[in-house]
Amino acid sequence: MSKFNTARMRTGATSAVRTARTPTGRTHEGAPGYERTPKGELFLLAVSNMVGENTFYESGQARDSRYATLIRANTLADPEWTARFLRWLRTSANLRSAALVGAAEFTRARLDAGAHGMSRQTIDSVLQRADEPGELLAYWLSSYGRALPKPVKRGVADAVRRLYDERALIKWDSPASAVRFGDVLDLVHPAPAADKSWQGELFAHALDRRHNRDTPIPDGLPTLRARAELLALPPGPRRRALFDDAETARATLRAAGMTWESVAGWLQGPLDARTWEAMIPSMGYMARLRNLRNFDRTGIDDAVARDVAARLADPAQVARSRQLPIRFLSAYRATSRSRRWRPALELALGHSLASVPALRGRTLVLVDTSASMNAGFSQDGSLRRWDAAVVFGIALASRCEHADVVSFSTITRVFDLRPDEALLRAVERWRTGGYFLCGGTETAAAVRRHFAGHDRVVVLTDEQAGGRDVGRALPATVPLYTWNLAGYRMGHAPSGSHHRHTFGGLSDAAFAAIGLLERGAHADWPF
Repeated sequence: MSKFNTARMRTGATSAVRTARTPTGRTHEGAPGYERTPKGELFLLAVSNMVGENTFYESGQARDSRYATLIRANTLADPEWTARFLRWLRTSANLRSAALVGAAEFTRARLDAGAHGMSRQTIDSVLQRADEPGELLAYWLSSYGRALPKPVKRGVADAVRRLYDERALIKWDSPASAVRFGDVLDLVHPAPAADKSWQGELFAHALDRRHNRDTPIPDGLPTLRARAELLALPPGPRRRALFDDAETARATLRAAGMTWESVAGWLQGPLDARTWEAMIPSMGYMARLRNLRNFDRTGIDDAVARDVAARLADPAQVARSRQLPIRFLSAYRATSRSRRWRPALELALGHSLASVPALRGRTLVLVDTSASMNAGFSQDGSLRRWDAAVVFGIALASRCEHADVVSFSTITRVFDLRPDEALLRAVERWRTGGYFLCGGTETAAAVRRHFAGHDRVVVLTDEQAGGRDVGRALPATVPLYTWNLAGYRMGHAPSGSHHRHTFGGLSDAAFAAIGLLERGAHADWPF
């Protein structure tokens, strides 16, 4: 009888996150654990790490320390790889804090090793929003003191020339920040960009603001001058009267660079429907997504609401916004009593999951809903790791030719996947139907119980299994794809080859690796 030349024979392929082939330790729940290479451990930690946030098994401080240690180790071992990774982490994975901390620690490691080059460019590459130079400097000052090395100064200065303009100053230069725009300028001394004749006046004005110097706003800064005129209006009816004519209000606010947050402060009271209607055309995608409940509460006009919904559902706008898929779930829950936004949010979520592959054959999708997956990872605590697992799990299953979806913990429960059911409705049915089990993490038992000749098994989990070895719970010829959502040190199965592969993150990007591996191609890093 043939052992290798069978119908299940698959071309061998490798993936980026690699481990030893045999257990090297234990998971937090005591199952055989597989230690990843430093690159693999860093990758999975970074794409799931909200800096400073506690997780079920690891404090925020311990997690951040491990992250910094991994950045420094990989910087010394392979600085080119680490620099590419950090740029990707900020520009494609859209994770701000991890990228900024990573760039600072990359630079510190290079300096300590006496290495030259790369640090300036790496710092510049992760600074993509005008508040981020101050963020990175605040981290450096709190970690390493006020002495700023030249690569830090030059990298931040490069970003300042690229990012600082009038609207950035209005939006991001806040007295609540420890490191304001003027502080950044004092610390790194950037020369104005040669092609921005107004930037010298902007820098001078930012310094005057920071040092409380009562100097006139330069003529070359019309947006700031327009804003000053608005602020000079006495509070009360004269400010509210601006919104008597929506077109005039819209043009005036746009000319003054007023965001919805600054208008709320300027009016010194709640925003009503006509105020929102005047501002909505100038609001960005994320601002609209965040304020859907406010739009409903104040009763904006139905025609305006339709325009908001159309923009939310537009695939080009979704791609440009770079919102993580779970943000649409958060918005859906925040507006659960309203039917205005459901179709648009459903479409938007679908567009944000464009990389989810269509898989032929039979797929077993196991979603970890143990207690450790109930850990939050959003700042407001509204989103849990198991929310992300369910979104990705159902999205994948709905694209499969045939899929069995199972929630597992100490026990298991099969989820009834309904054809043509909208994804967000399926996720809410999961929540209200009691599929979040909140027990232990018996992954191997769930695999053994529900595997029935499937072509592949996909597990969405934090990998902190109890019990037996997960990788050996199904035949070696059947691919096991683990989607890691927490980034702990030990994995629950081998990874990198022999039909055992681990991915991670909070976006759909890693799904593309499944298609590559199924075609026998090698799935390298996504950068």
